[in-house]
Amino acid sequence: MKKIEAVVKPFKLEDVKKALSDIGVYGMTITEVKGFGRQKGHKEQYRGAEYTIEFVPKVKIEVVVADRDEDKIVATILSSAKTGSIGDGKIFVTSLSEAVRIRTGETGESAL
Repeated sequence: MKKIEAVVKPFKLEDVKKALSDIGVYGMTITEVKGFGRQKGHKEQYRGAEYTIEFVPKVKIEVVVADRDEDKIVATILSSAKTGSIGDGKIFVTSLSEAVRIRTGETGESAL
């Protein structure tokens, strides 16, 4: 099993969610997060004063999938979240050794 975490721009959340639903991914966890990458935030102006926003708002999408679905899901997230501009985000893939459905006690892929 793989855990796929994607950190994307907030306005791309619905596009990613729909694209994942279209390929059969229904379970996901969404978290509102803040952070920065290479761009180290950005500058804005308010009432004539310029200030730096160091932590840019993002959304983190987490899905756990079978190993065989990893490439398809990463490609789907990549295509639906991409704007082509700085700060589009990142996708992280990690291996999971176990998953347990609390209600039934099912383990492994059947718990997904």
